[in-house]
Order: sequence, then structure tokens, then C-alpha cells
Amino acid sequence: MARLPAAQRRADLVTAAVRMIAAHGVDGATTRRIAEEANAPLATLHYCFATKEALFAAVFEYVAGQYRDVLAGNDVHADVETCARALLRAVMEWYLANLDLGAAIVELISWARRQEDKQAEMVYTEAFVTMRSIFESAAARSGQPIDPDIVEALTYMVSTLSDGFALNWLVFTDRAAARRQMELAVSALDAWMAAHLGSESSTRTPAASNPSSAGDLRSLVSWVSVV
Repeated sequence: MARLPAAQRRADLVTAAVRMIAAHGVDGATTRRIAEEANAPLATLHYCFATKEALFAAVFEYVAGQYRDVLAGNDVHADVETCARALLRAVMEWYLANLDLGAAIVELISWARRQEDKQAEMVYTEAFVTMRSIFESAAARSGQPIDPDIVEALTYMVSTLSDGFALNWLVFTDRAAARRQMELAVSALDAWMAAHLGSESSTRTPAASNPSSAGDLRSLVSWVSVV
């Protein structure tokens, strides 16, 4: 077997840890299982990561990087409203395409809270910094004055709506329903932006007005607090 560079081996172990955390939870994602999933000797895992906590810290960094890359890669360089819709859709699509990653994030956040550390906070903080920068740049580019408090609230809205979508997707794994819920989430964002940004750009009828979507809306808002 060809010897892998240390950086590649570390990356393989991190992605294997994501899969094992998603499948077995943090407690069930033993170093032995992770090493086997990465097709690496257990000794190699312990060489790359002195402790399991160090490995999980690397997983948090990986998750934060993935989230940041999704946001940065979907900066459409348009007005604030268009940027917000693009970011929300991009994050929801990311969750839809990465079920294991979404499940691992939920497990890791619960674990991190029990450890009383700041690793989960780091993921959100990095995402918020990226979103704020995108919204502020969009406002400047389009000559659209925006209060810093509105930027904060918009950042929170995109995060909260995407998190709510992710939890529903993890629970039900119904792709057709998830697609409908994506439209509901965007409609909720449109309604908030119309009220707080004076947006006239959204002409769609909110999906909640469609009786056939009422069940999906209840499913969505059971997890999401829209303020």
C-alpha cells in the first residue's frame, strides 16, 4: 500500500470521523471505528491526533470550513435581498446533499455543549462573519443603506431558517417534502426582508398560502423561531 502524505491521512481521518459520528453518535464513534472507516491503522490515528478531543476539534474546523466555503462560493454579487436568498438556498442545498455532515453537526454541537467549550460557537461565529461581509458588500455595491442591526438580524434569519430546514431533513429524509420546505423557508425570508428592507423584489406568493403546503409549514416552523 502506498504511503499517504500526513496531511491526506489527517483529512481522511477527519472525514471518516464525520461519517462515524453521523452513524453512531459521538460516544459510538470510537477511534477504532474511525481508523477502520479511514482504512488506516489505529496507531496512525493516534499519531495524527494525540487525543479523541483533538480529532473532534479538527472535525469542527472542517465543518466550519465547509460552511464558510458554501457561503463564499454562493456570493452572487447582487443586492442584499438576492444575496440572502442565494445564501439560504445554497446552505439548504448543502444540507440536502450532505446528510451525514448534517447529522454529525447536530451530534457534535450536543457533545460540545456538554464539554462546555467554544467549538460549536466557532462554527457559527465564522459563518456569521462571512454572511455579514457578504451582506455589507452587497449593500455598498447596490447603494442600499443598511443598519448594522438589520445585518445582524438578516444573518440570524438565514442561519435559523437553514438550521430548521436541516433538522426537518434529518428527521424525515423526505426529499420531495424537503424541496417544498426549501420554498417555504425562502418565502419566510422574503416576507421578513419585505418588512425590514422594504424589498419589492419578491413577487412570489408565500407557499404558506397554499392549503396543500400547510402541513409542511407546520413541520418547518415547529423547529424555526422567526423573529
